[in-house]
Amino acid sequence: MSDLKQIGFIGLGIMGNPMAKNLIKAGFGLQVHSRSNGPVKELVALGAKETSTPAECAKNMDAVITMLPDGPDSETVILGDKGVLVGAKKGAIIIDMSSIAPGISQKIAQSCEASGIEFLDAPVSGGEPGAIEGILAIMVGGKQKVFDDSQSIFEVIGSSYVLCGDYGAGNTTKLANQIIVATNIAAVAEALVLVKKAGLNPEKVFNAIKGGLAGSNVLNAKGPMMISGNFNPGFRIKLHHKDIRNSMLTGSDLGVSLPITSLVQQIIVSLVNEGKGELDHSAISNFAEKINDETIS
Repeated sequence: MSDLKQIGFIGLGIMGNPMAKNLIKAGFGLQVHSRSNGPVKELVALGAKETSTPAECAKNMDAVITMLPDGPDSETVILGDKGVLVGAKKGAIIIDMSSIAPGISQKIAQSCEASGIEFLDAPVSGGEPGAIEGILAIMVGGKQKVFDDSQSIFEVIGSSYVLCGDYGAGNTTKLANQIIVATNIAAVAEALVLVKKAGLNPEKVFNAIKGGLAGSNVLNAKGPMMISGNFNPGFRIKLHHKDIRNSMLTGSDLGVSLPITSLVQQIIVSLVNEGKGELDHSAISNFAEKINDETIS
């Protein structure tokens, strides 16, 4: 199935909402489902059809995209009594773009295959700005032909999309991505606290180093947020907490030691325990600020 026209989209949060909008703008027919009614009405106003259950959302669709918080949500929405598999037609493609544990993706894929449904795990990176602009990085696990057939969707949502391996490979790649992002944010935070404590202007230091080897997309995106003290969520700390937890669990399953990731996990857990889970993950900087009694902004 290379000509995908009708798409079911489930999960219209910070990421899912703009992704669905971009698909409508690109000419796909959408029917949508989400726990929150506001985003559903917003999409309906743009031409989408509202549905009451995941099964109804999947009915007669060429593909179904799910964008959900965690693995148990994906299992319920796809495999549940009123889930996507109940309504999906034979040969349809389920693209789970949620960031979940690779083992859960593999479990869902097995159930899809048994039902004659194709499956890809395809988590994304780029946060809300990337979702709005349609420039997400998409990391995909699954079969080559299904990946090829889905590229008309990926090219609307992302600026890059790579088949990383078989089922679960997309989410394993996403865990690697999240380890790098979290540790990078923590390092940026410590560096900016250091220069502020030394009496320097963090913004000037940011401008001095961003073009050198220390420069990165993380520095460019999160440094200014730390400097301004703006932690409006593009990607919430509580979601990064989930990803790092899944990274540690996967590392344990594989016998891989992740000592740096473990340290960052402790930082993130402390922030969640302080009630900061809803803040953007740039607020990981709050930990470095607190223990050094210094604010970057």
